[in-house]
Amino acid sequence: MTGQTRKRNIDPARRAEIGRERRARTRSRILAVTFDLFGRENGLYTRVEEVCEAAGVARQTFYNHFTGMDDLRDALAYEVSHDFLVAVTTALDTLPNAACRTAAAIRYYLGRGRADPQWAWSIVNLSASGFVFGAETFAQARKTVAEGIETKSFNLNDDRIGRNMVMGTALSSLFTQLREETPETYPADVARAVLAGLGCAPGHARQCAEMPLPHL
Repeated sequence: MTGQTRKRNIDPARRAEIGRERRARTRSRILAVTFDLFGRENGLYTRVEEVCEAAGVARQTFYNHFTGMDDLRDALAYEVSHDFLVAVTTALDTLPNAACRTAAAIRYYLGRGRADPQWAWSIVNLSASGFVFGAETFAQARKTVAEGIETKSFNLNDDRIGRNMVMGTALSSLFTQLREETPETYPADVARAVLAGLGCAPGHARQCAEMPLPHL
């Protein structure tokens, strides 16, 4: 009786808040286990049933939070990439030009991949069925390339081509790091090659690729 009375006496606003907190915890748990599943080499093939089993939720609970795997992948891509992108963008804003920012971004992402293979696998698997490195990072790369074209740092007539060169090469290089041995200079080597492909002068490309990186 006491328990029933206590339940009835909960303020409706507080009851709604408890419900929201419970939903948020469930959503976070689903995202956390999905990160673990996508952080495997074969994570691309993760199914709803696997997510539900790992999270300890029913299918109906899953669909209360996500419309399906595409929706879940989009949400996870944001979770995996957003905070890192914010930190990287803040650091890049201290650099003098688009070439240096492009080189630094490549080195940051490849460096993160070397240090955290699970994160790298999640990026590779999520990119296979959505925006490369996530929608926000994809858009930011195009913006930086467009700036480089405008300032004549890059010799291109379409920023989409440059964006694809940057993102495609970075993703392939991330995958290479996961599957093969690469030297410590690999991120800088990739950055220099990308800048050369974008039409950056060789000396400037080397300078940008080898400069000290701002602290994240």
